[in-house]
Amino acid sequence: MSDIHIVRAHTMPLKKAKEAAERFAGQLKEKFDLAYGWEGDVLNFQRTGAKGSLTLGAKEVTIDVTLGFLLKAFKGKMEGHINDNLNKLFGGAEGKEAKEPKAPAKKAAAKK
Repeated sequence: MSDIHIVRAHTMPLKKAKEAAERFAGQLKEKFDLAYGWEGDVLNFQRTGAKGSLTLGAKEVTIDVTLGFLLKAFKGKMEGHINDNLNKLFGGAEGKEAKEPKAPAKKAAAKK
């Protein structure tokens, strides 16, 4: 059973989604010394203490990660990092980055 399970809708064509997933994996490789490889539309990855997969579908991306004992303490931080990157890379209805609501424009002061 996965320690982290994230399903995110996307609106990209599968080819573009795969390119985005490849960028995501490249970032993880640089930051966390992660090894990865593709099997069809499934990106498998691993590093010491963690392994998982990113599965691309026509309308969604699913990430499952199993953490080793020492990394379980960082589950929340890792999940947040994954979600932030999914927001940036895949967008879509559920993937848009949260933005601060804009303050209403101030009307020009009435002339006296």
